[in-house]
Amino acid sequence: MVHELEGHLGFLDTFTGAALGVLAVASGIYTYLGVQSLLDGDGAMQAFAAIAYSVAVSTGIFVFWSYLMRLFPAMRTARSRAGLMGALGLGSLAIVAMSSWLNAAALAGGAAVEQHLAETVQDYQAALERANENALAAQGLERDVARVQQSFADLSEQEASGGLSGLAGRGAVFRVLRQKSEELSALQQQIAAQSPLVDGAFAEGNAILSRMRALTVEPGPVETRAVEFSEQAVQLAGLIARLRQLSVAPLVERAAQDLTASVVLPELDGGTEANRSAQGTTIASVLDVLAQRATTLETAASEVTALPGPEEITYTPLSPADAVIRYAGNFVPSWAGAIAIDLLPAVLVLILTVTHTAIRSGREAVPIEDRMTVSELRAALAAARDVDVALAHGRAELPEATAPAPARDDSRTAPDGKGEA
Repeated sequence: MVHELEGHLGFLDTFTGAALGVLAVASGIYTYLGVQSLLDGDGAMQAFAAIAYSVAVSTGIFVFWSYLMRLFPAMRTARSRAGLMGALGLGSLAIVAMSSWLNAAALAGGAAVEQHLAETVQDYQAALERANENALAAQGLERDVARVQQSFADLSEQEASGGLSGLAGRGAVFRVLRQKSEELSALQQQIAAQSPLVDGAFAEGNAILSRMRALTVEPGPVETRAVEFSEQAVQLAGLIARLRQLSVAPLVERAAQDLTASVVLPELDGGTEANRSAQGTTIASVLDVLAQRATTLETAASEVTALPGPEEITYTPLSPADAVIRYAGNFVPSWAGAIAIDLLPAVLVLILTVTHTAIRSGREAVPIEDRMTVSELRAALAAARDVDVALAHGRAELPEATAPAPARDDSRTAPDGKGEA
């Protein structure tokens, strides 16, 4: 197994570097497209800056994963592997920060900007509908005003026939009732005059919204469409503000408050004291009724005024890179692809680590004499012969002074010191 795995690793090493380079270059290309959407201006300087950044990213990715592919599988202790694992995590975060989000911007930036335009259209539509509902609710006060006006008109007719004070004719009581009836009639006319303006503003707002919806799906560069979209958004914001101003609820509320405070009491014109007393009593009753009607009308206007107004919508243009971050949840596949192209070599690092661990485990489980190859055996025998030759050569070159002296034979010497004949 060990020799088989080593053979596979030798084959894989022939193209692993090239494959890693292709991944780094592909990431650099998408990074270049993402950087271009962030840089302001147009021309050679912008292109040079984007190219420089993408080349730096490609180089960093290639070098980072090359280091880990070589060093991580060679680590044998848990401490060393934990250290490199921390370096792998930190480097992966750096790659995502400097490259992956730009890759996602290149893959889905245009769609993210269109998503931003669509979300903005929905917000403006909700604001327009809310402003129109409030304006229509205020227009509904016309019926309340008409009911109060008609009640005073009817009372004035009754007074003209003598049904209230008992004095037929157009006296003081009649003039008070007619005065309030005319005021309410004028207020009713003002409210009715606002209806065409409200309807026209709402129709114009819907037309602008239709154009804004079309801009979100039209073909062509999204940057160009975003410029026109911004212009339409400004017009629609002004129209929503105009709809808010067309609401007559504050006007009705103020008119109801003034209804009792602005009564001009005429001089009692009864011929006798009894008639003038009857007129005064009737006018006091009319004022009480007037106060009740004014309170009812003011309450209705206050309820309309208290309705929640439309939210203040401000369109903020977004670059593709910013849009793909804000709406990341809608573009999970694009984010997954952008991150995968940068972090896929981490899987290769894991594969190499497992393979080298298996190789080391296989070698340690077999005695050395069982795992020696023929070439290793020949090399060992050659090394042993070299050692023997070196040892023999060393003995031959030992100095003669170090050799032991030959023993003397005293038996051949005479006692007098002369040698034996």
